[in-house]
Amino acid sequence: MSATSEGTGSAADSIRSTLTERHPTVPVPPRDYRAAFDAAHLAMALVGRDGEVIAANRALAGLLGGEPQALAGRHAADLVDLAAEARTWQAYKEVLRGRQARLRCTRRLKHPDGHSLWTEVTLEPVAGTPDVLLSVADISDRRDLQARLRHLQMHDPVTRLPNRALFFERLSAALESSAYGQGGTGRIGLCYLDLDGFKAVNDTLGHRVGDRLLTAVAARLTQCADQSGYGRTGGHLVARLGGDEFALLVEDSTGTEELVDLARSVLAAVQEPFDLAGQRLSVSASIGVVERDAAGTSATGLMQAADTTLYWAKADGKARWTLFDPERNAHRMTRQALSSTLRPAVERGEFGLEYQPLVDLESGAVRGVEALVRWNHPQFGTLTPNRFIGIAEEDGSIVQLGRWVLATACRQARRWQIEQPSDAPVFVSVNVAVRQVWDSDLVGDVAEILAETGLAPQLLQLELTESAVMGSAGRPLQALQALSDMGVRIAIDDFGTGYSNLAYLSRLPVSVLKLDGSFVRGFRYEEGAHPNPADETIVEALVQLAHRLGLTVTAECVETAGQAARLRRVGCDTGQGWLYSRAVGPELIAEMIGTRPGA
Repeated sequence: MSATSEGTGSAADSIRSTLTERHPTVPVPPRDYRAAFDAAHLAMALVGRDGEVIAANRALAGLLGGEPQALAGRHAADLVDLAAEARTWQAYKEVLRGRQARLRCTRRLKHPDGHSLWTEVTLEPVAGTPDVLLSVADISDRRDLQARLRHLQMHDPVTRLPNRALFFERLSAALESSAYGQGGTGRIGLCYLDLDGFKAVNDTLGHRVGDRLLTAVAARLTQCADQSGYGRTGGHLVARLGGDEFALLVEDSTGTEELVDLARSVLAAVQEPFDLAGQRLSVSASIGVVERDAAGTSATGLMQAADTTLYWAKADGKARWTLFDPERNAHRMTRQALSSTLRPAVERGEFGLEYQPLVDLESGAVRGVEALVRWNHPQFGTLTPNRFIGIAEEDGSIVQLGRWVLATACRQARRWQIEQPSDAPVFVSVNVAVRQVWDSDLVGDVAEILAETGLAPQLLQLELTESAVMGSAGRPLQALQALSDMGVRIAIDDFGTGYSNLAYLSRLPVSVLKLDGSFVRGFRYEEGAHPNPADETIVEALVQLAHRLGLTVTAECVETAGQAARLRRVGCDTGQGWLYSRAVGPELIAEMIGTRPGA
C-alpha cells in the first residue's frame, strides 16, 4: 500500500506542478481528482496545445509499454499513430487549436513486446484550459467478437463458403475504378453455376443428403478456383448465392479464355461421382460465363448478364457452359420490350394489315388474298409476324390481336366486294393460332364478325399450322367442325413439314392444303439450277391425294414462271408468292382483282 501511495502521490504532484507552471491562473483540481486520473483503468494523457504529452497515467503507460514519466514530452500523435491518415491528422490539429470539439478514431497499435491491439482513440478539450484529454481504450476483444459475428453473417452455414452478401460486397469493391489503378488488367469475370436436378436429390434422398452434396460441390469448386488462380493473392472468390447456385468471381481476368478454362474444369469436377455416406450420386451443372471490362460495369448489370447466360445454358440442354453473347442478349431484350408493349399496342392501333394474292394457276386470276399483320412499332419500325406472333401466343394477347385481324380482314374483303361488284368476289385467308381456339370462343367470334361485316362465310378461310390441326381433338376439333359447318373454309398451312399424318385428313373438316415453300423451291430451272425430281413427285402425289379427298391445293413461295408452270402441270390449284406480288396494301389488291398479276 505504501509503495502504491507514494507512486500515486508522486504522479499527482507532477501533474499539479506542471499545471501550475503552464496555467498559473487556472484553478488546479483537487488532489483526489488527480489520484483518480492516475489510478483509472482507462488509458489517458493530458496533451498540450503543441501536441506534447503533459502527463500520462499508468494505464496508458501499460498499454504502450514503459513508465508514465517516460511518456511526458512525447508527441501524442506519435504515440497513437494519428498522422497515418491525412483526414485524421487534420482533425487532430483542429482539436488542438480549439476549432473542433472532439476527435474519435480507431487505431491499430503495436505493443513493445510485439503483439498488436486495436484501440479507440478519443481527444476532447479539458474545460477551462487550452489542453486536451487523450483517452485510449483497448477494443481488441470487441473487434475479435465483431470479426467472428461478421464471419457468421457473411458465410453460408452449410458449405462455409462466402454467402450472397459477402459476394456482392466483394464484387462491388472489385468494380470500383480505384481497384484497377495499380497494375491490374481492368477486367472481371464470373462463372454463375446451378446444379441440374438438385431438387430431385432433396425430394428423394432428403435435405441432409442434399446438404452433404452442396458441401462436397463447394469443396470441388474451391479446389478448381485455387488451381486456376495462377498464384494470385487470395485466388478466386467462390460463393454460394443460395439454394444450389454458386458463383466464381475472377478479379483482374486475363480474358475470355481464362473464364472458359475455369468453366470447363468446374463442369468436369462436378460431373465426377460423389460418395456421400454410402450414397453414390452423379450430378451435372449448367454454367453462365461472363467476362468483360470492369469500367462501366455495375454489379447489377454483371449479374443480369450471368443470370441470362445461365438460363441459356439450361435452355440449350443443361450440363454445359455458355458464354454471354451480346447479340443474343440484345434479341432477348428486344423480345422483352415487345412483350411488355404488345397488349397496349392493339389498343393504340399500331397494327395494320397487308395482303398477298392467291392466284389461280390455270387462269392467272386472283381468287383470294392472305391477310398478313404488321406491327408499326414506334421504336423498332415495321415488324413482320415472325417477330411478335410467338410472343403474343405465349402471353395470350394473340386472342385480342387475332380477333382484330379477323374483323379487319373480313371488313376489307366485304369492301372490295361492294366497290367492285362486277368482279368475282375474292376470299380472305386469316391465320389462326391454336391458342385462339382454346382461350376464346372462336366460333362465336367468327359468327359475330361475319354478321357485322356482311361477308359470306364461303369468302373466309382460316389457316392453322399442320402441327396444330393434326393434333386437334376435343374442343379444337369441335370448333373446326362448327366453323366448317358454318361454311368457313379451313386450310392447313405449311403442309408437309409437321406431323404429315395423312390419316387425319379423312377425319378433319379441312378444305385446303397449303404446301410448304420448301417443296416449291426445288422446282427451279433458272440460273443453271438442277431441279430435284423427288420434289415434283412428292408434290404431284400430294396434289392427287388432296383432289381425291375433295381438297384444293395452294403452293406457297412461288417466285418464278418456271415454278408456276411445273406446279400447273402437276395439277396444283393456286399459287402464292413474289412472282405475283409481295404483301401490299388493300388499294393495290383492288387494282389486281379482275387482272392477272405476274402475267
